[in-house]
Amino acid sequence: MSKKYTDEYEVGYNPRLVMEEAARCLLCHDAPCSLSCPAGTDPAKFIRSVRFRNFKGAAETVRVNNILGAICARVCPTERYCQQGCSRSGIDKPIDIGRIQRFVTDFEDATKMKVLEAKPSVGKKVAVVGSGPSGLSVAANLALSGVEVTIFEKEARAGGYLRNGIPEYRLPNEIVDKEIARIKKLGVKIETSHPVESLDSLKKEFDAVVVAVGMSKGKMLPMFDGKRNVKIAVDFLKMVKRKKGEVKLPDNILVVGGGDVAMDVVTTLKLLGVKQVTDVVYETFEEFKASKKELQGAQEQGVTIIDGYVPVSVKGKTVKFAHRNIQSELKIKADMIILAVGQYTEAAMLGLEVNKKQEVVEDNYKVKDNVFVVGDIAHGEKTVVYGVRSGKEVAALVKKSLGVK
Repeated sequence: MSKKYTDEYEVGYNPRLVMEEAARCLLCHDAPCSLSCPAGTDPAKFIRSVRFRNFKGAAETVRVNNILGAICARVCPTERYCQQGCSRSGIDKPIDIGRIQRFVTDFEDATKMKVLEAKPSVGKKVAVVGSGPSGLSVAANLALSGVEVTIFEKEARAGGYLRNGIPEYRLPNEIVDKEIARIKKLGVKIETSHPVESLDSLKKEFDAVVVAVGMSKGKMLPMFDGKRNVKIAVDFLKMVKRKKGEVKLPDNILVVGGGDVAMDVVTTLKLLGVKQVTDVVYETFEEFKASKKELQGAQEQGVTIIDGYVPVSVKGKTVKFAHRNIQSELKIKADMIILAVGQYTEAAMLGLEVNKKQEVVEDNYKVKDNVFVVGDIAHGEKTVVYGVRSGKEVAALVKKSLGVK
């Protein structure tokens, strides 16, 4: 049976299969998988618990170490991190750590476990601007120490890119809602439909401010600007997810870009029934930025991927490309063109200095006074798991600056 946009692409483990997968673990003393996890989720420990049928203990390990454990289980590029460190790779293939973590967090949800407890207020208040993964992570980790946290989110619903950017087949919004509900139970307040135009008022009201606005705006290439049949990838993904895939699309669509966002777009298009999806990528396959898992998923759906070409002109529905290294040109005609050529941040609108990489100029996450940045706009990798990691690190810095243990 063919998959739909609203069907989770990867099927979760049942108890028998998760036990079989956990049994493959070599129980390494040095636990290279845990050392390779940016968020410190400690897969070696929770896999060991699963192996000995202690699903409750496994769920506690995940949740204590990773406030967004159920989300990371679904969207983390594990082949870059924990699974790359897995010693089993030298024998056959790495343990499927992501799917084991998903089983564990699904067990936590099904049994209504309550792992984390809110603590009494210590009298300090912190504002977080943005409710994406890093904003949620820093807020939860501060709340666990008794800090009163208020998140300000410009959209009508919290979640940032988790809700608006990652397709439903990879991350159902039902999962996002449940993770946010857990964080709110820790005492975190979330003010939605509340854009922040200046940090000055927040600095007067709160003891510290953490900016977690991410890179939510998609870039436009000048040659495509003003063309009616051109869409920006992040805007397209947001629209499709908001409408649960109930959208009408032409049969021939061209995508420009080769990162994870581009792979999300092309796979989404195929799941929505678009007959011809062509993706033209600047990088060669050896340089590909997208995760191997996402690339493989796109190829399995029948996406045509052409590597090593850059757009040089557009006339009507036809885009002309030139190869980076050899004298070769190609023309592609499409009814719709979707650009996935990078994102930028709106942090500069808040008075923060932004460099060419769209990262805020900071010193160990601190900008000035008691203003901190976290997530994609801070130095580091632009993944959900790194958002969780930076949230933990910034929470520790904020607590230190406020004298909170």
